[in-house]
Amino acid sequence: MQYLVIAYDYDNALDKRMAARPAHVEGTQKLMAEGKIVSAVALIEDDKMVGSSVITNFDTEDQFDEWLENEPYNTGKVWDMQNIQIVPCKVMPKK
Repeated sequence: MQYLVIAYDYDNALDKRMAARPAHVEGTQKLMAEGKIVSAVALIEDDKMVGSSVITNFDTEDQFDEWLENEPYNTGKVWDMQNIQIVPCKVMPKK
């Protein structure tokens, strides 16, 4: 199941983002190596991180839900879950 996740941070969450960032980066890199995350980027406004965009590639919706529930930016109260978009998508295969 491929999804585009666009998640904006809570207002004034930069300190929480930086505290959760090492766990977020480590987990994201591990899942990228496994092919579960295709792409992950920080959203930037006025030279500061204000959110994230992630393309996922989990085998099941349950695996996606488990990842999102345990993602450090979610558990660390960085992402404003009321201000998140989850869009099913299909990533173009590489040649």
